[in-house]
Amino acid sequence: MRWMLPLSLLFAGLASGQGIEPSGSELDRLEQLYVYLHRSPELSFHEAETAGKLISELRPLGFEITSPIGGTGFAAMLKNGDGPTVLIRTDLDALPVREQTGREYASTVKTTNDAGAEVSVMHACGHDVHMATFVGVARALADVKDQWKGTLLLIGQPAEERGAGARAMLADGLFARTAEPDYALALHSSPELPTGQIGYTSGFALANVDSVDITIRGVGGHGAYPQATKDPVVIAAYVITALQTIVSRETNPLDSVVVTVGSIHGGTKHNIIGDEVKLQLTVRSYQDDIRRRTLDSISRITLQTARALGVPADREPVVSVAEEEYTPSVYNDPQLIDRLVPVWNQAFGPENVVETPPVMAGEDFSRYGRTDADIPAAIFWLGTVDPERAQSGEPLPSLHSPFFKPEPREAIRTGVRAMTAAALELLGR
Repeated sequence: MRWMLPLSLLFAGLASGQGIEPSGSELDRLEQLYVYLHRSPELSFHEAETAGKLISELRPLGFEITSPIGGTGFAAMLKNGDGPTVLIRTDLDALPVREQTGREYASTVKTTNDAGAEVSVMHACGHDVHMATFVGVARALADVKDQWKGTLLLIGQPAEERGAGARAMLADGLFARTAEPDYALALHSSPELPTGQIGYTSGFALANVDSVDITIRGVGGHGAYPQATKDPVVIAAYVITALQTIVSRETNPLDSVVVTVGSIHGGTKHNIIGDEVKLQLTVRSYQDDIRRRTLDSISRITLQTARALGVPADREPVVSVAEEEYTPSVYNDPQLIDRLVPVWNQAFGPENVVETPPVMAGEDFSRYGRTDADIPAAIFWLGTVDPERAQSGEPLPSLHSPFFKPEPREAIRTGVRAMTAAALELLGR
């Protein structure tokens, strides 16, 4: 009957500015929830059971549920008098990865993806840690309503891994159907920081992410008679080399840009010069003007290289940017970070609050701060690595690795305390 105990018995109490510490019994429950979620991963826009599980945890706490939003997303709102509205987001989806951690509760789930292929599914990016922490934060803040005023807006977001869930929720009227937040917060598992630590970045924290498809079209023919052809493989080779000059010769060295050709496909046989080669690129940046200039340069270099190598006008290359896959960069509001860091220093000690450099990964949490309301937003990193392992010097599995193996109990403990400390600071302790 432990699950029926009053919430006040499940938290170790509130110390001013230090967040809420889950009790041992509460951590047991949150760890059980983590294991359930880890064993039951769902792909992007298919998170119906995951969302339902979280809703079943939040509804008894008095949250007003709005569902579905943006496909399989939901919002849970707890009103507690006049005051600011603070949004806290968790992501719901898992990845098409076959787990190889060897843990007793490792995922064995297989499903059919949107392309009709059977794939294994794993929470290889820590979203299960995020969700268990999210429920712990909801329970903790519901338990201390006498300590804050305002509105708590919890968001369960689908399809973060596809960079599409936040856009879908906003397009489905998220704020019109709930409330427009004054602040937006999120956390993300770190594959490098030890448990007990959190990391923060002021300003640009994660990158613009673009997917670009290029079709190099040539004139095919026999491999023994290249003079009668316009070889798209050779043209593609020149294009790939020339694209690297965008970073090395067109971009200020103090700015950050990545242009990676991740896929190249062309040709069918040794002695045939084919008609076309297809390239797939990922492009990363921080500032929007640099993003646009980089994409323009990709188009210009591709077109002019093909022309220089004699491709006929009716066979010019095609460059397309997948706007539906675009993820804008995350900009952590510096004033918000300046307000939260002292709170975290008090909660964990400055040695456990680490300033981290920006990274070129993407996160569509950015969209909540990029609405017309220009909402101050911040995402911080949550340590998930066993401290001894983190200090051992051995290579650590990255996010999206089949070997990614967070230490959930201590990560959740730190996550609940860090997020409640931030929320209570903003909601007025």
